[in-house]
Amino acid sequence: MSFKGLKKTIVRAPQNFRQKMNMGDITSDAVYQDAERRFKELEMETKKLSDESKRYFSAVNGMLDYQIDFSKAIEEIYKPISGRLSDPNSTVPEDNPEGIQAADQYREVVKELKETLKPDLELIEKRIVGPAQELLKVIQSIRKMAVKRDHKQVDLDRHKRTHKKYEDKKERTAKDEEKMYNAEAEVSIAQQEYDYYNDMLKTELPILFQMQADFIRPLFVSFYYMQLNIFYTLYNRMEELKIPYFDLSTDIVEAYNFKKGNIEEQTDAIGITHFKVGHAKSKLEATKRRHALNSPPPGGVPGAPGYGEQLPGYTAGQYGQQEPQYGDYKNASGAYQPPAAPGAYGAYGQPPAGTTAPVTPAYGAYGQQTPASTGTSSYGGQTCTALYDYTAQAQGDLTFPAGAVIEVVEKTADANGWWTGRYNGQTGVFPGNYVQLG
Repeated sequence: MSFKGLKKTIVRAPQNFRQKMNMGDITSDAVYQDAERRFKELEMETKKLSDESKRYFSAVNGMLDYQIDFSKAIEEIYKPISGRLSDPNSTVPEDNPEGIQAADQYREVVKELKETLKPDLELIEKRIVGPAQELLKVIQSIRKMAVKRDHKQVDLDRHKRTHKKYEDKKERTAKDEEKMYNAEAEVSIAQQEYDYYNDMLKTELPILFQMQADFIRPLFVSFYYMQLNIFYTLYNRMEELKIPYFDLSTDIVEAYNFKKGNIEEQTDAIGITHFKVGHAKSKLEATKRRHALNSPPPGGVPGAPGYGEQLPGYTAGQYGQQEPQYGDYKNASGAYQPPAAPGAYGAYGQPPAGTTAPVTPAYGAYGQQTPASTGTSSYGGQTCTALYDYTAQAQGDLTFPAGAVIEVVEKTADANGWWTGRYNGQTGVFPGNYVQLG
């Protein structure tokens, strides 16, 4: 924007604000307003025709390109990874040679279709998009004239307001009289400029509307027949598709189910597809505890059972059904430790509440690795009964039928957590809400 244009914009700003807020007198012309409304509709429809024509042109080309890429992807799926990369002739089609051949034939058909439809698509570009763009250039020129007419209207209302301000003044000085006459002259000039652009647009816009109707209607008709020809070509070529791999005479759903076969059952039989995210965190903790039970303790404190983890405490009712275990050492000299309470193994020498009976002293030789507590020693041979069938969903899960008696190796305080148990010589984790302690 030039400096002159910027100056005019600043001068017109107060009047533009008043006009938007509907303040004061505003010059209006009902005939021009109706023509302006129709002109906006013409502008929108022409842009829509141009954009939709371009989109259709790109969509048909894109559809054919996607079909070619799709056939290449299917061919890659059907081709096995065999042979040597340095020797293309060593690749052996072991999986589905018929499918590979069908994908190659389909790709050739689509390439042929693309070449067949190329003249029709170029015709859309030439007969529809090009003329619509030319009409848009004409509309943009007329839009500039309409904007100039609006500016002249703002100037006219601005000068009228200035003239009215001095005219309504009761006691005018000589300077006020001079300003009033200058404002009156500016009103006269602004009125002439406004009338020129306003009358010109009111006269010539109806002519444009008539020419637009004679111009746009044939474009829509031509566009319709061009699309019809493209769809007709696509339909005929696909209907005559002579690839033995495709059976176009049967129902599409029946053909799909026949081709699919029992692949869904085979996929469901793969263990990795049964992974459930809901219990992932609890199963991770159960897996960590199971590995800690099965692995030897670290060498920081020799003979400490499950060093680094807190084992569940024993109850008085469970004690007596298990063999005494080795004690842990609290000093590096390996000195003899006094007898510990039954719950000492879970919290390093802190007996649980409610335990009064002493136990047989446990001895441990310094430097000798003591095995970690097993399920039998942890829960005194406690068992549970399965309420439902459970099939292993991942590696490390325990499978059992309903009614099975499972030996509890480790359980959580939460009945909905993952417990560790032993059944038929197999140790694994299972959901605690599937069993009942017995």
